[in-house]
Amino acid sequence: MIRVVLADDQALVRAGFRSLLDDEDDIAVVAEAADGAAAVEAARSARPDVILMDVRMPGMDGLEATRRILAADAAVRIVILTTFDLDEFVYAALRAGVSGFLVKDTDPGELLRAVRVAARGEALISPPVTRRLIAEYAGRAARPAPDPRLDGLTPREREVMALVAGGLSNGEIAARLELSPATARSAVSRLMTKLGVRDRAQLVVLAYESGLVSPGWIG
Repeated sequence: MIRVVLADDQALVRAGFRSLLDDEDDIAVVAEAADGAAAVEAARSARPDVILMDVRMPGMDGLEATRRILAADAAVRIVILTTFDLDEFVYAALRAGVSGFLVKDTDPGELLRAVRVAARGEALISPPVTRRLIAEYAGRAARPAPDPRLDGLTPREREVMALVAGGLSNGEIAARLELSPATARSAVSRLMTKLGVRDRAQLVVLAYESGLVSPGWIG
């Protein structure tokens, strides 16, 4: 059973998400929170696998709540709920360690998939909106400095990392590099282990911040 916390200051949004999630046999909403402080407490007391976290909430916002929750428990997976007018928060949220994000008006099936993907320890990096937002806000960051962790990568590993940073799925990477899907999946997994990052989201952030890729590098 995937244990989920809903953190959003709009009761109607929480009610809609709860209704959808609780209809699933493998998902249970174990707590709700209307602000960041309550989300931190819910994460501590309810021990969820996944938190769906709004960004703009009264008092403590979702970004600060995310930092505090992950500092206390790095195993919990946080998916940021956002709207296009909150794009400025997305890159900072990925840096804070979230597993990805969804726009609030996402298709119900995509929301369910996102919860299951996050619970498996994977990251929600493939949607085109993620590529655009990461590229935009990474481009506003300070000039990247080389990261010594990349020194030990082979040319093929650098290529795989760049494709992940471009938002390509394992299947798309396999097609691009003429590999089997299983080989591509293993290559990404080994790369994350080698670099000491916990998921694809952190791999993307490292790729941009080390200068391996530049915003807008992929068409």
